[in-house]
Amino acid sequence: MHDCNIFIGKILKGKREAFLVTEGNEFKGIIEKIRDNVQKIIVGKSDAIDLALISILCHGHILLEDVPGSGKTTLARAVSSSLDCTFGRIQFTPDLMPSDVLGINWFNQKSSEFEFQSGPIFNQIILADEINRATPRTQSALLEAMQESQVTIDGETRMLPTPFIVMATQNPLDMEGTFPLPEAQLDRFLMK
Repeated sequence: MHDCNIFIGKILKGKREAFLVTEGNEFKGIIEKIRDNVQKIIVGKSDAIDLALISILCHGHILLEDVPGSGKTTLARAVSSSLDCTFGRIQFTPDLMPSDVLGINWFNQKSSEFEFQSGPIFNQIILADEINRATPRTQSALLEAMQESQVTIDGETRMLPTPFIVMATQNPLDMEGTFPLPEAQLDRFLMK
């Protein structure tokens, strides 16, 4: 039975540590510190900050929809930095390929072996920026990762780091050059 312990990253004297929070007052104090830290960078978006933190604490993914220039990318970076999580940014464009997101196996001529070069998805917090600008094929590269915290590349399954959170941004669908997200992908976001 899950006892609702919550994982969050915390910086103590410059060291990265993971811990479980079980005491309500301790938890509240930590969340307030994180919120205050993010609000130093993002002003006037307290609702968006709270929703992002709730989503992360529930190990859920979040979809941020707004017009360009409204601070979506800055919010994701600020939250990641405040939690001391590894951060990866993927700028989705129409020519982005799934291998650009996941990584590839490449042949090393010196060792005569294939080596895996991980993609930006192998971080704790991923900013999938303007996700609806990529083709559906590339968008679908996130499906397994978001559902199971793993990816399968060339038949080999690789686990993603914990926690694994996707903070995706999208432009409104009425903007030029956007592809609607499939229902299967929208279903993987805890909050929009």
